Amino acid sequence: MRRGEVVEQARTLWEEGREPAFQVVALGLAVTLTAVVLDVWLFGDVGWLFDLAFVALCVALSLRVRPSDFFAVGVLPPLLMLVVFAMLGSTRPASIAEPHDGAVQALVSGLSTHSAALVTGYLLCLACLFVRQRVLTGRPTDLLGS
Repeated sequence: MRRGEVVEQARTLWEEGREPAFQVVALGLAVTLTAVVLDVWLFGDVGWLFDLAFVALCVALSLRVRPSDFFAVGVLPPLLMLVVFAMLGSTRPASIAEPHDGAVQALVSGLSTHSAALVTGYLLCLACLFVRQRVLTGRPTDLLGS
């Protein structure tokens, strides 16, 4: 190192995300639909494969988004599941509910069946955004304030 040179610190995982909101939303929708297609193709309905992919996706999206677009990803997981299940409820209700259920009943059944994945993914997404915000602003991440 020469005199006067500044060594740039490597960015941490929390500082890496630089994608704009519209790209992250498009990626989220594409991956969610892909998980649905794979789960229905392999198992006949939306099940555990979708749930695992959804939770992992929520974390990945919260790490990819740029800081100025945290809000968009902060509200994305429930909207993503709602939109995808509304589409499934109106086209293939048997994949998320009983075959004779209507679109609205299939949507409600699908959301209630996959509520654990939704809550887990959403909480992990918000936790990642919280930590990223604290790291980027230079505040400590201690939640208890000690």
